Amino acid sequence: MSDPSQKVIILTAPSGAGKTSIAQFLLKRFPNLSFSVSATTRAPRGGETDGVEYHFISLAKFEGLIYQNEFLEHEMVYKNVYYGTLKSELTRIWALGKTPILDIDVKGAIHVQKQLGANCLSIFIQPPSIAVLKERLEHRKTETPESIQMRLDKAEYEISFSQDFNVIIKNEVLELACVETEKVIIEFLK
Repeated sequence: MSDPSQKVIILTAPSGAGKTSIAQFLLKRFPNLSFSVSATTRAPRGGETDGVEYHFISLAKFEGLIYQNEFLEHEMVYKNVYYGTLKSELTRIWALGKTPILDIDVKGAIHVQKQLGANCLSIFIQPPSIAVLKERLEHRKTETPESIQMRLDKAEYEISFSQDFNVIIKNEVLELACVETEKVIIEFLK
């Protein structure tokens, strides 16, 4: 994975900061980008489809893939809940002549960045504040109050790593954050 033509774009952020919405915008704007479907051991949320939003796999299978060195990166984000980027997913996208866009957790993003160096553009999407982040998570109506608090605690920790990324984009207004991200990607793909 050291071919200079094999670029990767990473979007990372605390949960609820808008990285998935920005990724969806970018995929519509750039036909040469392709979403890298992460693997996870968490259960699907309402409307999610295996192989589309995530590859939903068992804890035992995930740990087997770790043992077989099949992941570019993986993290146990919460107790017994892994997320990871399969190497085969990037290979699949590069074989299509496209650039993978990864929507991944902060620790995973740092790990990928270290491995891929200049072939990687890492973008940290920063929420306007923890209070706004809480409102966004509550608005989703997919989380319990306990899981929202767990995500907020984790968000404060993740924000402390924002300076480790190539670009920080503050998502106060989604449309403006999308345009700003688009400009950065155009420059990277030149």
